[in-house]
Amino acid sequence: MAPSLPSLASIASILTLVPSVLAGFSSSATSNIAVYWGQNSAGGASTQSRLKEYCTDNGINVINISFLVSIKTPSVNFASASDKCTAISGTSLLKCPEIEDDIKYCQGQGKTIMLSIGGATYTEGGFSDSASAIASANTVWGLFGSSTGTANRPFGSAVVDGFDFDFESTTSNFVPFASQLRSLMDADSSKTYYLSAAPQCVYPDAAMNDMLNGAISFNWINIQFYNNFCGVINFSNPNAWNFNVWDDWAHKTSKNPNVKVLIGVPANTGAGGGYVAAPTLGSIISDTKGKYSSFGGIMMWDMSQLYANSGFLTSVRSSLGAGGSAPTTTLTTSTRTTSTTTPGQTGVVAQWGQYVPPFSFLR
Repeated sequence: MAPSLPSLASIASILTLVPSVLAGFSSSATSNIAVYWGQNSAGGASTQSRLKEYCTDNGINVINISFLVSIKTPSVNFASASDKCTAISGTSLLKCPEIEDDIKYCQGQGKTIMLSIGGATYTEGGFSDSASAIASANTVWGLFGSSTGTANRPFGSAVVDGFDFDFESTTSNFVPFASQLRSLMDADSSKTYYLSAAPQCVYPDAAMNDMLNGAISFNWINIQFYNNFCGVINFSNPNAWNFNVWDDWAHKTSKNPNVKVLIGVPANTGAGGGYVAAPTLGSIISDTKGKYSSFGGIMMWDMSQLYANSGFLTSVRSSLGAGGSAPTTTLTTSTRTTSTTTPGQTGVVAQWGQYVPPFSFLR
């Protein structure tokens, strides 16, 4: 007798056991969750766990590893996670085998792993000309993208899924830099690569307007709806909250007509100016999701703050209608043995600035 085919109900039941295969960024979804990891902004010696421990089926789709803090002379900083790295002789880079292993593990769980470039302490200001921008893009690609024949790779044979731009001050000649990265990614058929950016909610964004003004095809943008008058804390004020402006950008200005716009929020009270509690955020999600077709989900800063805020992720996931189970993993944290605190202002900074809470490092 021929074996009977499984019923649709049985197939659906089986699929619920392997939700991670659908865990990465989706350009058609309104339930994407992106979280920054690597800066331990909660500030404690045990508040940032290794990357892989955030890659269970917790509803997070995208993890932005932060940051590549210098581009011309490439340099990285991952706060307490850097303690597991070693200096690469003759460079300003670190060799991070633990992060290499964890990137591969997380990608195996279906997560989209991005490398975020910039942060609040990025001071290079961009490039003097297009040629140097293109050359630097080739270098960054060789270090973190395609692994063919490039030495001194911080993540070894692990290849990130794309690059995120997070600049907090005016830059120059980033269009040729981003264009070259986009070209290199598009030419690599081994997998799908992504570009994202994290502008302030104020429009236009002073740091990245040249890239956002139709010059670069971004897959999504993580708008910082915090530390500014236009943030989620002023959602009820139509003269402040401006998601409509960014939705208009997505449809009329963006080079990618299918770009998704994520609402960026602080993941806890200490993560940024303008934190709102999960029920309030749920109402904002419901309203925005119903009105604007560009809405793609939520971005949070940062992972250490998120996991210190019990129930926040579960509630956001529920409000988005996202899948996955509640995060129940007991995290194994690493102790920070070196101080990399960046001097800066505590509190809400100027319009184009970024919030630097106590013990925050680079964002």
